[in-house]
Amino acid sequence: MRIAQVAPLYESVPPKLYGGTERVVSYLTEELVKMGHEVILFASGDSKTKAKLIPICPNSLRFDKTCKDPLIWHLYMIEEVLKRAKFFDVIHFHTEYLHLPLATRYNLPFVNTLHGRLNLSEYVPFFKIFKNAPFISISYSQRKPLPWLNWIANVYHGLPEDLYKFKPQHGTYLAFLGRISPEKRPDRAIEIAEKFGMKLMIAAKVDKADETYFKEVIKPMLKSPWVEFIGEIGEKEKNEFLGNAYALVFPIDWPEPFGLVMIEALACGTPVVAWRCGSVPEIIEHGKTGFIVETIEEAVNFLEEVKNLNREDCRKSFEERFTARRMAEEYLNVYQRVILKEVYKRAV
Repeated sequence: MRIAQVAPLYESVPPKLYGGTERVVSYLTEELVKMGHEVILFASGDSKTKAKLIPICPNSLRFDKTCKDPLIWHLYMIEEVLKRAKFFDVIHFHTEYLHLPLATRYNLPFVNTLHGRLNLSEYVPFFKIFKNAPFISISYSQRKPLPWLNWIANVYHGLPEDLYKFKPQHGTYLAFLGRISPEKRPDRAIEIAEKFGMKLMIAAKVDKADETYFKEVIKPMLKSPWVEFIGEIGEKEKNEFLGNAYALVFPIDWPEPFGLVMIEALACGTPVVAWRCGSVPEIIEHGKTGFIVETIEEAVNFLEEVKNLNREDCRKSFEERFTARRMAEEYLNVYQRVILKEVYKRAV
């Protein structure tokens, strides 16, 4: 099968540091190549892949200080994809909604995985126009704001099975990994660590949009003796950071579409204590691979129970539910369904 994967350009594929969507695109692309498919990846020029790379811009846009308008690069990429459309059996867009006005006007098989939050009011009039396009969710929770879209599948993210090593022993600190932002609630994580009496290691990046929040809210809290801020880390550092943790604290305050860090922790054997928001109840098995909480007091109480959890159950959950091979197989099934439907439409 000839498959086009169309990635966002803000990060390379895979990202050098933080970047959830681009990381998933990389895992999917490499797994499809391993399975014998011909994959063409549209991404930034500094991407690394065994697929055929069509470089759109020289470097990932987040690290390109000369780029003033990232939107123009994405529109250019969509044009490059559609110029080659007849050569693909299926096109898989990961660019949220940018391609929809053009892709829906072509008689071609494509699918669209939505990676972000959908609970923004301004999305409603736009997506209503394109509600019949083939959409794929990354959790059932993600669908709730727009249940009337043409959801043709739900495919949970997956990681390469050998990417993280299982750590059988409980660690000695709590881990917070991701972004410093109001919706990720690092302030909750710090308060939990202080009340539980265990050091919190924070490995997170600070986007420009969140610099004020970091300076005014989080930075003063970093003076706590229970907190150590180590900044943004890459893929290589994650295994030790997550694997050596007692638990991952995931105190989100927003409808998280998936939460890749949760399955990264599970792959290491590390339990997750997470807020009941978004995809969390779909990913974490309460009392088995972690605990789902609704208050800081609950989080503190359940952290005491983490030591009684079997870390092998966390790893087993990852291997059974969240591998890149499982993700690729599910997407292949979706591709085949879309291709057959498109062939039928052309025949009649």
